[in-house]
Amino acid sequence: MKLTNLLIILCVFFSLYFWGSKENLAFSEYALLHGAYYTLLTGLFVHANFLHLFGNMFFLYAFGNSLEDEVGAFKMAALFFSGGILSFILSIPFYPGANMVGASAAIFSVMSALLLVRRPGYSAQFLSPIGPIALLYLFFNIIAITNNTGGNVANISHVIGFVIGMFFGAQWNKKWRESLFFTLVLLVCYIILYNYLKNWIYWI
Repeated sequence: MKLTNLLIILCVFFSLYFWGSKENLAFSEYALLHGAYYTLLTGLFVHANFLHLFGNMFFLYAFGNSLEDEVGAFKMAALFFSGGILSFILSIPFYPGANMVGASAAIFSVMSALLLVRRPGYSAQFLSPIGPIALLYLFFNIIAITNNTGGNVANISHVIGFVIGMFFGAQWNKKWRESLFFTLVLLVCYIILYNYLKNWIYWI
């Protein structure tokens, strides 16, 4: 079994346990300052609700398995936990007193590392190249932060996770600039194609 799929199983298990118990496994500034260091890990695995869990596991399956194929299980796991834990800690000034749950920031780390590790491959899950999808989700989060439309979503944590993942990806692929440039070109091409098709359909 791939490590990515094991992480998915753990997320499902801990989330179900979290929903059915009164034990607080979420990460927070209060928990960290009062010695509940285990929440740095449990906070990654528990999710707020089924939709939150399903969305994150869908992305983890697509990006995590792809990255694991590229760099191996050990490096993928090191990035997942490093990105998730550091994002929790670095997000404290932006979300003081908040309970933080979910693997979203860790997944953003995985996404950005994959973006730099290889030229974008085709993802059947998204019906689109993987690289441009990662960039689009980064842009969506930056827009949400700028417009203050994130609601209960920790968009800043996602961006922090993305930056952490880029650091790892750049270490694993010395030609990361080439991979990033290729992805940006693909993204521009897809945007142009989208606008062309949209206008073409409009005039039919």
